[in-house]
Amino acid sequence: MTPSDPGIEVAAVAERYARRTVHDPRYSLLRPEVRHEAFGRQSAWLGWLDSSALLHEAGGIDRLRLVEVGCGDGSNLLEWLRVGCAPERLTGLELLPDGVAEARRRLPVALQVIEGDASVAPLPAGSQDLVIASTVFSSLLDDVFQQRLADAMWSWLRPGGAVLWYDFTWDNPRNPDVRGVPRRRVQALFPQGQTRWRRVTLAPPLARAVGRVQPGLVGLFNLLPPLRTHLAGWIEKPR
Repeated sequence: MTPSDPGIEVAAVAERYARRTVHDPRYSLLRPEVRHEAFGRQSAWLGWLDSSALLHEAGGIDRLRLVEVGCGDGSNLLEWLRVGCAPERLTGLELLPDGVAEARRRLPVALQVIEGDASVAPLPAGSQDLVIASTVFSSLLDDVFQQRLADAMWSWLRPGGAVLWYDFTWDNPRNPDVRGVPRRRVQALFPQGQTRWRRVTLAPPLARAVGRVQPGLVGLFNLLPPLRTHLAGWIEKPR
């Protein structure tokens, strides 16, 4: 097998994530910086959705079809249920069995969670209005596999649908299991996409530090664009 063989990268991703825990306290909504991060990401996505034609064409948010790649324990999908999406129209894709088990425990039975390599998920072409990828591609260290997954996601979208993107742009020198995904790389992965971008999220190490001192400082520091490390994006498929 070559280094870009999909089986090698899938196994490597599983090994990297196996070193993490499903209930990592660093990502609990009880932490002020995590709440601020979630609000910034979801606010950008919902603002773009509201200004698009998707809601009108679908007949309302409860008619949208949405799939999340790397849904983990289902936290992001819970947010979409909260804003009115119908569980039977949502799908979660997750590689790790522990994440699948936790997502199935937390989410409604009508919401399908599929275990395995998302790049070969059994989703029909053109079947989805929205495809979510939140801090997924930064964990994929093989360029060919990144493109393979991006192509699969693009195929699932119907014309006028969009990829909702969220990931960090800078490498983390203390974590060899991840790498930053700059905007030029995202645009190379989805070359036909019509994009909107917003830089969000105070650098997590800084956010954790100032949050311990005073929770309100997280929002204050986040007002400074150079301190934001993540991109939220809307990548629309041409009609």
